[in-house]
Amino acid sequence: MEATTAHLGYLPAPVARLAHSPQLLDGFLKLSALFETTTLTPLERETVIMTIATRNACHVCVAMHTGKLTSLGASPALIEALRTGQPLSDPRLETLRRFTLEVVATSGAVADAPLKAFLGEGYTAQQALEVVLGIGAYTMSTLANRLTRAPLDPQLAAFAWEDPTADA
Repeated sequence: MEATTAHLGYLPAPVARLAHSPQLLDGFLKLSALFETTTLTPLERETVIMTIATRNACHVCVAMHTGKLTSLGASPALIEALRTGQPLSDPRLETLRRFTLEVVATSGAVADAPLKAFLGEGYTAQQALEVVLGIGAYTMSTLANRLTRAPLDPQLAAFAWEDPTADA
């Protein structure tokens, strides 16, 4: 938690709540750090993360990674499409988004056509497995944040998100 505080300048409430299980917090921090070392570009990694965050309706992750996308210089149109689960105008990133959803929907039993489409965009078999790593890390985070009812920190208020599919 000290490293997170030093890196961000504050201790995010979700991190404090994950710390109720030191093993979960340690696992998430290690897996997310490993995901950052993959061959996927930062924008591609954020596409995977936002796809999982919106799919799992984690308002904290969507807000946090909207901030990250903003700092990466992602276009407002890309950020909005990721936040709303809409198709992306960049064909390569859209293929990555669809592949991520397909991996989750099929529990990894991706049919030949979606896999060929992913590889056809220039992604590699290694990157297909790196997507699995990202899905694992951020499924862990999103589920834990929802379970603990992690609040949105004031530092992320500008990036607040509400699930558009949630019941009113």
